[in-house]
Order: sequence, then C-alpha cells, then structure tokens
Amino acid sequence: MENELKRTLGVCDAVVVGLGAMVGAGIFAALAPAAGAAGGGLLAALAVAALVAYCNAWSSARLAARYPASGGTYVYGRERLGPFWGYLAGWGFVVGKTASCAAMALTVGAYVWPGRQHAVAVAAVVALTAAGYGGVQKSARIARLIVAAVLAVLAGVVVVCLSSGAADPGALAGGGWGAAGLLQGAGLLFFAFAGYARIATLGEEVRDPARTIPRAVPLALGIALLVYAAVAVAVLSVLGTDGLAASAAPLADAVRAAGWPGLAPVVRAGAALAALGSLLALVLGVSRTALAMARDGHLPRALAAVHPRHQVPHHAELAVGAVVAVLAATADLRGAIGFSSFGVLVYYAIANASAWTLGSAVKDRAVAAVGLSGCVVLACALPLASAVSGAAVLAVGALVYAVRRGGLRPRTGS
Repeated sequence: MENELKRTLGVCDAVVVGLGAMVGAGIFAALAPAAGAAGGGLLAALAVAALVAYCNAWSSARLAARYPASGGTYVYGRERLGPFWGYLAGWGFVVGKTASCAAMALTVGAYVWPGRQHAVAVAAVVALTAAGYGGVQKSARIARLIVAAVLAVLAGVVVVCLSSGAADPGALAGGGWGAAGLLQGAGLLFFAFAGYARIATLGEEVRDPARTIPRAVPLALGIALLVYAAVAVAVLSVLGTDGLAASAAPLADAVRAAGWPGLAPVVRAGAALAALGSLLALVLGVSRTALAMARDGHLPRALAAVHPRHQVPHHAELAVGAVVAVLAATADLRGAIGFSSFGVLVYYAIANASAWTLGSAVKDRAVAAVGLSGCVVLACALPLASAVSGAAVLAVGALVYAVRRGGLRPRTGS
C-alpha cells in the first residue's frame, strides 16, 4: 500500500483548496476579455458560466463520492465510459493545466517585478513545488492564508467602488450584445470557475469523501460565485463595459477611477497572491492526475511513487514543477486562458457524461445533460485559435493512446 495517499483533508480544507484555485488570477484577468466578447451581456455571461459550472460541480461531486481516488475525471471516465475516455480527460487536463501553471507563474512575475517576470515565475514555481512536497496539509494551510488575503483585497475593491461617487448603476446595463458574444464571454469566464475540480482530484486525500466532497464542491463554488458577482458589479459600475474591456488591469484601474489610487499597489499585490494560490492548487491537481495516469501505465510508472513520510506523489510533483519551471523560464503563456478553458470544458463534458451513467434520479440526469450540453456549446464558442489548438492537443493525445494500445496488444500467431 506504499503508493496510496493519506486522508487528512476535512470539509474546510477542501473548500479552501477549491477557493484557492478559483478566487485566483481568473477574476483579475478574465473580466476584461470577457467584457470585450460579451459587451453589455457580461453579467449574463457570468450567470451562464456559473450555471455550467454548477452542473459540472454537481456531477463531479457525485462521482467523487463514488470514486474517492486521485485523478478526478480521469478516474470517472475510465470507470464509467471506458479507458479511452478517462485517458482523454486526463490528457487534456494534464497538458492544459500544465500550461496554465506556467501562465499563473508568469502572472506572479508580471505583477511582482515586470522587468524580471521570468525569474520571479521560476522562483514561484520552485517555492510552491517545495511547499507541496511537504504534504497536502501544509499546502492547505498556505492556501488558507492566500485565500484570506485575496478575499480581503477583493472586498476592499467592492466597497471602494460601490461607495464612490464614480459608481453609476446605469453602467451595469451596458450596450448591445449578441448570443455569440455572450457565449464566448461565458467560455472565457469559465476559466475562473474551474478550480473546484481540485477538490475532486484530491479525493484520495479527503477524510470521509462520500460526505466531505459533496459538501465542499458546491460550497466552494457558491462562495466563488458570490465574490465574482460582487466584483463584476463593482468594477462595471465604475469603468463601464467599454472601459472594462479596454483595461489591462481592471481592478487596479477601477480603484483609481473610484478616487483611491493609493489602493492600486495593494490590488496588484492581491493579484500576485491570487496567482500564487491558483498555481499552488494547479500543481496539486496536475500531480494527482499524473499519479493516477501513471498507476495505469499511461505515464511513466515512476510518477506513481508516494513519499513514505510526507504522503504525497513526490515524483509527480517534482516532474510537474520541473516542466512548469522550464515553460515559465522560456515562454509567455498568458494566452493560454482560452486553450485551458477548452481543455477543461472537454474534461467536464466527460465528467457529465460519466455522471449520466450513474442512473439515478431524473434531476441528476437532467443536471448532467445540461452540464454536458453547456460544456460543448461553450467550448465551440471560444475564440477559433483556442478551439483549434485545444482540439489539436486532444487529437495528439488520442493518437498516442492508439499507438500505445497497438504496441501493447498481444501478438498472435507463431
């Protein structure tokens, strides 16, 4: 049993890990491009993204309670739909989220020291990989501190903006908007909701998973939705749709427009902390999915090793950290938001299809159907480059699977 993880996380810890992944750089970075796509339909796009995320969360929680093992949808797809669909979910998650890790690290560097963002990004990756190596409880404690600080910053932004004379309730209506723009905006905003999957991917480290996970997932998602809605309303009321869409740092610009320019550096620090929280949760999630895939031979089996003392998949964490550090040192991957959203939407489409097969109440099947349909629609509505690159990565993964299956097939004849 040396390759099994220790169950140490309770409901509060699981919620904090999910919030650390969600209330991260997404709310600082995704609002502007989503406003550019959705126009006056930004709040409606947020509602659509939240609806799809809720359906995904409901399906994921049911599956995680049934299969409380590391790997999330990789495990659910494998058990409910067959090995290929589990593999495809795991492939899309590991590749897409590894790129997202590098993007979050570069976001930290851009906010902390713009002139040396690559060096800062690599340092952030090394520090958080070391934190994860020390055990999931240590990571949860760090995530708790980061979440508290980021929520305090976001609360300050909301209060300052809504109480200022610059706030205009009429700006919330915005200009005109169309269905295509609204769906594209929802697809981009979905990036900011995807973090609750970290609770499921840590399923093997949660105490009493049948009780803990179904509570933690919707609770984390509900808190994130309330925070996002408050921030979106506050920023829109000050900047308006056009000002928000044109802003490179919308929350910092919003507090300046509200007459509090001295608060802008605090907001920038909050953005850096939020990106650190997202990076920490992403490394945890990717390493656990890599662990599950390595156990089945889809990745090198050495990645399935669990540290005897710290009870973490230390080989997988070190491998993920090394790859992310190289990417953060050599590339600028902040354009990966759309690519990451595509991969995550496919991941959750497979989760909803898996939940459909559980064969339970009409409500559960309806939620799974809405979630599956929503994931497909939002994935197709993303910018063309994101959809094409995401589809290409999935095709490469499918080809690798086919080649491996062919090579592993028993030979016949003499």
